Amino acid sequence: MNITKLGRGLASAIAFVLGLGACASDPPQAALPSITVSQSGPCCGPVTAAGRHLLQVIVDSDVEHLWLYQRHIDWKTGIPDMPEEWHGRDSETHCSAYIAGMSVRLGVYLMRPPRHGLNLLANAQGEWLDSSAGRRAGWHRVESLEQVQYLANQGWFVVGVYVNPDPKQGGHIVIVRPSDTATVDRLKAHGPQVAEASYHNHINWSAKGSFAREHYADVHYYAHDVPGTIAPRL
Repeated sequence: MNITKLGRGLASAIAFVLGLGACASDPPQAALPSITVSQSGPCCGPVTAAGRHLLQVIVDSDVEHLWLYQRHIDWKTGIPDMPEEWHGRDSETHCSAYIAGMSVRLGVYLMRPPRHGLNLLANAQGEWLDSSAGRRAGWHRVESLEQVQYLANQGWFVVGVYVNPDPKQGGHIVIVRPSDTATVDRLKAHGPQVAEASYHNHINWSAKGSFAREHYADVHYYAHDVPGTIAPRL
């Protein structure tokens, strides 16, 4: 047997396999927009027209009166669809249903029914956001709170999520509000301002107040630009 030909054949086979792996891997994501952080006063840029649109969508959701604890609701609207005395399956807190409903309104895909049921949906959303499927769908993990706030101000759909390591226990997920008054010190102390459905729903609450104290260090943020706005493209 010709050793040289054998070696070339093996090299070609290895290259072919590596090529298949490269085709199957995620396409590289462009870097998120860089920002200049102000250490004094508002830190993270003005709220743009796209940011004002996002804020209006959040306010119009009326989450303090919909997606209510211990009510069975339509996940897209938060409107109760069972009698008040009904306390069966899917009638606890609705953080993930609220964020799923917001994703529909903003035209951005996020794990939601019917692909996943409402039970333990926040955990599924968090795991999906951090997966190759989430990245292929256009979601980016955001590491700094200043960039979290900047992207929300620019009109990006930004969520904060805690995935419970106990698969039988629920996580939590919130949407970040645009704010042109956030400072570096406030972000460090309290996190960004958010809207959430929980035991008590809030249209404007701190991220640190939204998550259990022991969970806050494990909250991760993800961002997706919103179609039809002037949010900066990657």
